[in-house]
Amino acid sequence: MSDTTAARITSVHTVGVPVTDQDRALEFYVGTLGLDKLADAPVEQLGGRWIVVGPPGSGTTLALVPATPGVPAGVATGIRLGTDDAAALHAALADRGVEVGELLTWPGVPPMFAVKDPDGNGLSVTETR
Repeated sequence: MSDTTAARITSVHTVGVPVTDQDRALEFYVGTLGLDKLADAPVEQLGGRWIVVGPPGSGTTLALVPATPGVPAGVATGIRLGTDDAAALHAALADRGVEVGELLTWPGVPPMFAVKDPDGNGLSVTETR
């Protein structure tokens, strides 16, 4: 490795999720999904706030950033969240009126399901135990 490439990426820290209403998104991600609010500060350049949420003890977090014309809300994020019990979380979220997809179970593959936040951003939840 040359001196110009010695510095490298060592982790995935924060993934941005574009939202149209940061307060509504914060309530969903913290109040409904159970993530912790780790930061919430006004940032004029964003046209809103820098809000960071994440699972307790996780090294990777989500930033609930204001949607813009170039970064719209309502996208398939590709984000996969982990849970100890996919079936129980699926049922709990459905009972709370959250838009969840079918609980998928295949031999040799952990149970998983799709979920949408209030802006229609698509996330996946996968059992991790």
